[in-house]
This record gives sequence, C-alpha cells and structure tokens, in this order.
Amino acid sequence: MIAEAGLAALWLAAAMALLQLAMAAIGLSARHDDPPPIAAQLLAAVRPVAMVQALLAAGAFAALLAVFARTDLSVLLVAENSHTAKPMLYKIAATWGNHEGSMLLWVTVLALAGGGIALFERLLAVRTHVATLGGQAAIALGFYAFLLFASNPFARLSPAAPEGLGLNPLLQDPGLAFHPPTLYLGYVGLSVAFSFAIGALVTRDVGRDFARAMRPWVLGAWVFLTIGITAGSYWAYYELGWGGWWFWDPVENASLMPWLAATALLHSVTVLATRDGLRAWTIMLAVVAFSMSMVGTFLVRSGILTSVHAFAVDPSRGSFILALLLLYIGGALALFGARIGTVRQGTLFDPVSREGALVLNNLLLSVILGIVLIGTLYPLVAQAFGVQLSVGPPFFNKAAGPVALALVAATALGPSLRWRRDKGRAVARRMALPGGAALLALLALVVLSDAGVLPVLGLSLAAGLAVASILPIAARVPWRTPLFTWGMVVAHFGVAVSLAGMAADSAFTAERLVAASPGTTTAIGPFAIRFDGIKPVVGPNWSAVQGRLVATRGDGAPFVLRPEQRFFANPPTETSEAAITTFADGQLYVVLGRGDGAGRRQLRLWWKPFVTLIWAGGGLIALGGLLSLVGRVRRRRRPVPRERYA
Repeated sequence: MIAEAGLAALWLAAAMALLQLAMAAIGLSARHDDPPPIAAQLLAAVRPVAMVQALLAAGAFAALLAVFARTDLSVLLVAENSHTAKPMLYKIAATWGNHEGSMLLWVTVLALAGGGIALFERLLAVRTHVATLGGQAAIALGFYAFLLFASNPFARLSPAAPEGLGLNPLLQDPGLAFHPPTLYLGYVGLSVAFSFAIGALVTRDVGRDFARAMRPWVLGAWVFLTIGITAGSYWAYYELGWGGWWFWDPVENASLMPWLAATALLHSVTVLATRDGLRAWTIMLAVVAFSMSMVGTFLVRSGILTSVHAFAVDPSRGSFILALLLLYIGGALALFGARIGTVRQGTLFDPVSREGALVLNNLLLSVILGIVLIGTLYPLVAQAFGVQLSVGPPFFNKAAGPVALALVAATALGPSLRWRRDKGRAVARRMALPGGAALLALLALVVLSDAGVLPVLGLSLAAGLAVASILPIAARVPWRTPLFTWGMVVAHFGVAVSLAGMAADSAFTAERLVAASPGTTTAIGPFAIRFDGIKPVVGPNWSAVQGRLVATRGDGAPFVLRPEQRFFANPPTETSEAAITTFADGQLYVVLGRGDGAGRRQLRLWWKPFVTLIWAGGGLIALGGLLSLVGRVRRRRRPVPRERYA
C-alpha cells in the first residue's frame, strides 16, 4: 500500500498545483485598485495551498524512499534499479539513480521551493508574491503531468520479480547519495528565480524589492550547483579511472551551463538590489538560467546522448520534456517581449565603475555559456542531418580558455572599483599589487618551467586574483566587516585556488602506461613504484582482482597502493577502482588494467601536482556563497510594513 499512497499523494499534489495556479490567475485578474472580496480571499489562500502541495509532494517522495529501502520488488522501478544484496546506502540512493525517481526528486524540490516562497517571503508586494507562486505552480504542473502520464514511479509489477536487476555499478558509490540531490537543489532553485521574474513581469514590479527577494534564492541555488558540480567532478575523477577531472561530457556541460547563467544572474541581481540597475538584464538572465536547467533535463532524459551520466529512456519522454521546455521558455520570452517595454530604466552608471565591471563579467560569462551550448548541441544537430562528428576538449579548451582567463582578470578588477563611477588612475593604483603578483608569477613560470601558454597565464592570473580578492577586507576591522563581504572575498579566493589547480594539472601532470610483471619498478614524477602482483578480494556485492604496488618518494617511507578491477553480478559489469594517494603538493593516481596472459598487468600511472586545489577551490567558492547567503538573510530580518500583507 505504500506505493499506492505515494501515487495518491502525487495526484493530490498535482491537484493542489492546478488549484494554486487557478486561484492565482483569478485573483490577479481582479482590478489592482479595488479587488472584489472573493479575489482578495483567493489571493490570501494561494499561500497555504502552496504549502499543502509541498507537503504532498514530499510525502510522495518519502513513499518512494520507503519502497526502495524495503526492496519492494512488486514495484517496477525497484525491480529494475535495485537488488536485495545491495548495501542500504545504495538502496536509498537508487531512489534517484534512475529516470522516474530523479524526476520525482526534481518535482519534490520544486514544490518545496514553492512552499518556501509562500512561507518565508515577505519583501514582495502581495500581487507579485501571488504571481510568483502562480508561476511556480505552472512549472510544477507540467512535471506532475510528466510523472503521472509518462513516467509513473509507482507502477506495479505483477507478479513481483523474484530478484531485482540491480543498480549500475558505476553509480554504486557514496557520490550518488550526495551529487544528484545537490545538483537538483541548484537546478530547481533556478526555477524560483524564473518564477520571480515571471511574477515581476506580470505585475510590472521590477525593482529593488523584487531583486532583494530573489537574491537569496539565486544564492542558494548557486551554492548547491557549485557543491554538486565540484562533488561530481571528483566522483568522476576517482570512479571512472580516466585520470581527468573534467571531460567536457555533454551531460557535464548540461550542469555547467546553468551554473554559468546563475553566476551571471547573481552578479546582475546584486546590481539591481544594491543600485537599482540592470533591470531588463536581470529578468532575461533569470529566464536564461532556468532555460539552461531545462535544456540539461532534456539532454539527460531524451535518449539522444550516450553518456555515463545519461538516463536511457524512450524518445517519447524526451519529446514530452521538449514540449515543456518550449512551453515554459517560449511563454516566458513572449511575456518578456510583451512587458519589457513597461520596465523603467534603472540607475545609470559610468563604464569605469563596479557596475561596469559586473556587466563585463556577465558578458564574458555569457560568451562562455554560448561556446559550451554550441559545442554541446552542434553535434546533435549535425547528427540529425546525417553527419557524425564530435566536439571534445580541444575545442572547448581553445575556444573557452582565453575567454575564461579574461573573466578571471575582470573578477580581480571588479571589487576594487567604486559604485556608480570611478577614476582610472585610482583604479590603477589599487590594482598595482595584484598586477605585480601576476607579473612576478608570470616571470617565474617563464624562467623555471616549459608549460604551455594557457597554463602559464592561468597560474599568473590565479596569483593576481588571490591578492585582489583579499584587498576588500585588507583595511577593514575583521569583526566589523559584513558577512556577505567575507563571502565575496572567500568565493573569489576560491576561484583563484581552483584556477591554480586546473592550470597546474594541465602544466605539470606526468603520465606513464606500462605493462608490469611482478617485481617491475617504474618511475613517475618523484616516485619509484614497484608492482608486487595481484590477489582476489571479495566485497559486499562484488568480487575483484586487486593489485599491490609499493611506492617510495625519495628517502621517504614506502607506502602501498591497491587499485582494483571489480566485477559485479547484478547487473554484470566490470569497473576500475583507482588507487589514489594524496600529498600536500598533489596526488599519485594508479589504475590497474588487464593482464596479457604472460603474467604482466597493464598499469596507468599519473603524478598530478596540486590537482587537489581544484576541489578545494570549489569548496571555498561554495563556502563564500553560503557566507553571503547567511549575511543577506540576516540583513533582511527587518519588520515588514503591515500593508504588504493586509
């Protein structure tokens, strides 16, 4: 009965979304100056309906969690994606490790976000608030329809399966319990920004209050996207055994594109909230950011991509999502075109100003977004015309790399500028220290290394950005500095740290591929590695061939690495488990390959200096966003005029 209760909760949540949308539409259709009593009552009732919808959606997802935890093999989704021998962690994570479950998680987060807007938002005028809730209900309604009519997660299997098919072994990792939920919180958080933009356009209320209300939601979505992408990058790095941290996989790009748009939106909404500028640009970026999350949803679930990240589903489901994408984004753009003429011009500013630097930042982010979007979609368009081609790392690195370096320079410059207008000479004086740090790093790298142009420029700009990021607090008393200023400093410093890790990995990584017999010693970077042989091992639901390698670094103590080739029975799959040892200055990364029948084993070895800075920087960026979010929320805790919710 748990599955039936979950399905009933899902139907009721869809009914609440329909009711919420209808009540918002009827209430907003009343005249603004003198709404009739029934319209006023409808407006007041929208908020509790949104909260009820959130509770029902959460109940439906809780029911799906329960049937997976129990391994109820009479539920088709459980039989296809779980197994009684799976550890409990993977039984739970399998709930969203499939198409239907991930979509239910998506719509649950969507409904909870709508409930959060209803419960906590107090800055917006009541009509704009209700229009925002109506927009959120419209988005949710489409996804409820998708689940109920095309992807029912509670479909029964009669008779029940004797055993489940199991979860994809590549997904049997703690990363599955962490990576998808954080990404979805980010993706769906952008739906809130989209709904805010729609609500503001409907009521012609694009101003500072709208931006201040939307900014915490954008910040929260951006933080979760940052955490999700960072965690996913490290998961792929150690799980797939390719030795790289980013592969420009189309589905990786599908998560990067919303992050780029959200980063631009975050800077734009800050200008609007702080200086009442960039009104139209903020609205457009809110639409673009959610559009990118919808594009990512379509790419992952349409079946048009072959990727370790993609859900293999039939094309009809992809067509349903494509229809939703066209409906929501097409409708939003039509509303934008119809109403943008009513949005008044905001406060003007000089090109040499902090606002000007943020505009430059947004333009460069938009260029990178365009490059990634074209590089991801162009092969699909070409394939539709019968042309097979691939767009890989060489294109993205060469096309986006220089623009990304220019973006880093703009990021270093922005916080040193004053709002509204500034003087070029004063800016040059403030940037002398970061510029000097970048120049010294450049000279040292040119003299001491033979790295390529882009890695050298990346390391140099990382040094300059690290210094520039600290300048906004250099002359302040730490405990009197606003928390959101600390957030900006930490996030920008995190960008410098990540950039340094990316550039160091590109410039200094050493790689060896050898066929080793027991007793063979191989040198890689500063290490000597002896291959001692292999042995069989058994895990909870897998067996493996495990290698034993003894590594030494100079005169240091030896240490052991144990890479594995694992074999899973349900479903039958073979995976590689890399052995990774972390040092202060990098990671030693070893993958065990197949044997050649003569007692030798293929070994792939990497020494990756300072690669861990990539993920340390991602953590700092997310921490900076979290500090900013807490600081902004604390500042918002002020009494709200009673007439807003009279």
